[in-house]
Amino acid sequence: MGSSGIEHSSVIVTGAGSGIGRAAALRFAADGARVVVADIDAERAAAVVEEIEAAGGTAVAVAGDLSEQAVVDEVVDTAVARFGGVDVLVNNAGIMDRMSAAAEVSDDEWDRVIRVNLTAPFLLIRAALPHMLARGKGAIVNTASEASLRGSAAGTPYTVSKHGIVGLTKSVAIMYRDAGIRANAIAPGGTRTNIAVDAVPGAQGPTVLASYLHNIGRVAEADEQAAAIVFLASDAASNVNGVVLPVDNGWAAV
Repeated sequence: MGSSGIEHSSVIVTGAGSGIGRAAALRFAADGARVVVADIDAERAAAVVEEIEAAGGTAVAVAGDLSEQAVVDEVVDTAVARFGGVDVLVNNAGIMDRMSAAAEVSDDEWDRVIRVNLTAPFLLIRAALPHMLARGKGAIVNTASEASLRGSAAGTPYTVSKHGIVGLTKSVAIMYRDAGIRANAIAPGGTRTNIAVDAVPGAQGPTVLASYLHNIGRVAEADEQAAAIVFLASDAASNVNGVVLPVDNGWAAV
């Protein structure tokens, strides 16, 4: 465990109450990390902490909407107070759009998707960086998407938000690489999670996208995505920085 650099580290995982986030939190804890389980659903977050503790690991839950600065501050402050700092930040929490084409996107849909998927990760990175800089090291892993690589995997707001995550990842990687901080992202393809798609039947977006989504291939398990997240956060990826890693069974190669 110790050779991975994960053991005893302080790790924040957002969206950790289910899906990819839960799988990542469990993997980090199994490798000896102390994990802040952040999720909008308090019951789910608490259940993951119980699962980690039952297996002999260490975790604490923080519940709230990460698009709110006060919740972001609570997450980071909890990691610092309970575990002594922030070594790893995994920005995984996200929501889907309605597969809407640009002309169909409401202000509310746009604002909510961008706020949760792009602004919240930025706020968390901004809050965590001073603690990483104080230690002279840190790893940030963002969950992008196949929609960060192409325009045919989701609606307009989600696609834009995930393209933005790529820009955020690369900017942070370059700005802070000389300070010992790495920032990378995974780009999951189809994965079994509880993320909801409330598409409007017959709308332009879902109608157009339906003809492209046959390229998705095999649907991944959440733990397959989590394995890539933990790798990017570990010392095994010590010279990997600014990378967007597709974890999609070859969808990006089509």
